[in-house]
Amino acid sequence: MAIKIEMPKLSDTMEEGVIAKWNVQEGDNVESGDIIAEVETDKATMEVEVFDAGTILKILADEGDAVPLGEAMAIVGEEGEDISELLEGIGDGGGPSGDVSSESSKKDKASAAEEEEEKEYDPLFSDLEEETSSGSGNGRIKASPLARRIAEDKGIELSNVQGSGPEGRIIKRDIEEYEPAAAPAAAPAPAASREDEEIRISQMRKTIARRLSESKFTSPHFYETIDIDVDSLFEARTRVNEVSEQKISFNDIIVKACAHALRKHPDVNSSWMEESNKIVKHGDVHVAVAVAIDEGLMTPVIRHTDQKGLQQIGAETRELAELARDRKLQPEQMEGSTFTVSNLGMFGIEEFTAIINPPNACILAVGAIRDEAVVRDGEVVPGKRMKVTLSSDHRIVDGAKAAQFLNTLRNMLENPLAILL
Repeated sequence: MAIKIEMPKLSDTMEEGVIAKWNVQEGDNVESGDIIAEVETDKATMEVEVFDAGTILKILADEGDAVPLGEAMAIVGEEGEDISELLEGIGDGGGPSGDVSSESSKKDKASAAEEEEEKEYDPLFSDLEEETSSGSGNGRIKASPLARRIAEDKGIELSNVQGSGPEGRIIKRDIEEYEPAAAPAAAPAPAASREDEEIRISQMRKTIARRLSESKFTSPHFYETIDIDVDSLFEARTRVNEVSEQKISFNDIIVKACAHALRKHPDVNSSWMEESNKIVKHGDVHVAVAVAIDEGLMTPVIRHTDQKGLQQIGAETRELAELARDRKLQPEQMEGSTFTVSNLGMFGIEEFTAIINPPNACILAVGAIRDEAVVRDGEVVPGKRMKVTLSSDHRIVDGAKAAQFLNTLRNMLENPLAILL
């Protein structure tokens, strides 16, 4: 018996899915467990499998189409089975009825055009002939109603057209074949404008827009920036990478330092729970790392960050970032964060503010490491500095608590050995 394959719920916040790719065509045989399509959700591109063996009798959505949760994507059943009852209420789906209607409309238009042609030449319609004043006022110009209408649409002056009908009457063919005399050379045209491009909003982009708007407009953000001396951090990283099999990035060290600072400042490692009207201080530290992709920003989570070494944090960050760029992150890899780090230093951005990733209480924006003159022991010497800005939800974290967290973070980054303690 034929059945509908409905759009499944592939993430907890999914409302619709976009068909990214069909792996089957109508007429293909499938077995239970076969992957028939890839669907773009609000979080990732997920695979959809079929649970019943049979033949794909009908595909109801094209690639790029959005299908609401629970609505039919395709129909599977026995080859040759009648599915007309299942198609009721779904729409014509490009079926025969739509083709017949379209063909009928084309025939109606063709018949109307033929009728107009007959009126142009048939003497029985001579009483419908329109006479139009010539531009010079030296007489009357005879033209058929259809010719006059086409001339008006094209902006053609009838006095400039030579009629080929009886008694010089202007007919449709004369208008269609009319070519105006060459006009004098015009002034150079202005540079052509480039056309606007409309881009379909992906499910991920919709979700990013919704969540960040909710965060910005419902969470009272405030910002605190601190400037950190990273000379020692720079030197420590260089020494570690001389002996480490895996290169450690500045971002790996910053993530590790944040995890330790969060353990000392549990108020920052908290969430605002609107439904229960409570603040939750999380027992575990799960730091999310913002990863930029073409569609926006993804935030894979490094779980139990405070319990992991720099090499493990670095390996996980690179693996998750690669999955994010390939759109292969699973929903569970982006859920459950208690804090977020967003680093734009590699792009040369010295300072910025980030929007909180709900339900986190805070997000840290990391700027570029700068070479600049600093004063040490009364002397101006070369130094390396880095600004970080903490965005905090004022419902959870007050200014003094945010400042204390930043001071702890600065102490760890200016004294990297403190991260190991």
